[in-house]
Amino acid sequence: MSEAPRHILVIGMGAGDPDHLTLAAVKAMRRAEVFFVLGKGREKESLTRLRRDVLDQHLTGPYRVVEAEDPWRDRTQEDRARYASAVRDWRHRRADVCERLIIEELAPGGRGAFLVWGDPALYDSTLAVLEDIRARGTVAFDHEVVPGISSVSALAARHRTTLNQVGRPIHITPGRRLAEGFPDDDGDIVVMLDGHESFTHLTGRDLWIYWGAYIGTPDEILVSGPLDEVAGRISRVRAEARERHGWIMDTYLLRRRPDPAAG
Repeated sequence: MSEAPRHILVIGMGAGDPDHLTLAAVKAMRRAEVFFVLGKGREKESLTRLRRDVLDQHLTGPYRVVEAEDPWRDRTQEDRARYASAVRDWRHRRADVCERLIIEELAPGGRGAFLVWGDPALYDSTLAVLEDIRARGTVAFDHEVVPGISSVSALAARHRTTLNQVGRPIHITPGRRLAEGFPDDDGDIVVMLDGHESFTHLTGRDLWIYWGAYIGTPDEILVSGPLDEVAGRISRVRAEARERHGWIMDTYLLRRRPDPAAG
């Protein structure tokens, strides 16, 4: 390994709106020499374009973008153990790609950056991937993390509500865990990565939902109301949006009773 370690910036870029970048994120972007982008296929080319739009809007000088294909991930596993194994395998193959990019596209002592949707600490694999690469000992680097506005905070802001109610906890969970049962305590729940519309199994529980898709982008969709009344509408809107764009990213908040100001 070279004696001059590379420096990696992991920058939270917000949920999609270029204005969501913090001043710290913009300053970090301006320190980077190259930006690494893992593409997710033709159906999600718009995500790569959004990254470039963010760079064009906030960077004043020339910059270099290096793209690579994100490894395929098995999303069909429902069993918890098999799901965890599939994620570990995907992250390891993703580390292979990122390791190559860092070695081949970033000179020793240079600064490279990964732009992460939302916040790097919330349902993102970049930090785990970098730890995998570091453990291999093939390339010396250090890294820093710049937090970003997550889809969770953006969802609450767009619906003009809070994530928690007074004195109550807030849970953040993937949809596959929500499908196993609604928690019995009095907390509110933020659900991410729900490809199976788990909310449709929770009607009849006097729940209120704040739902959003493509949050922070020009394609943003928002729906809120009593779950029993709007679940079907969300399913229809969601299906139409997926058909139109080829993909969907949505997040929602569930609570047992609406805010006093709701409506």
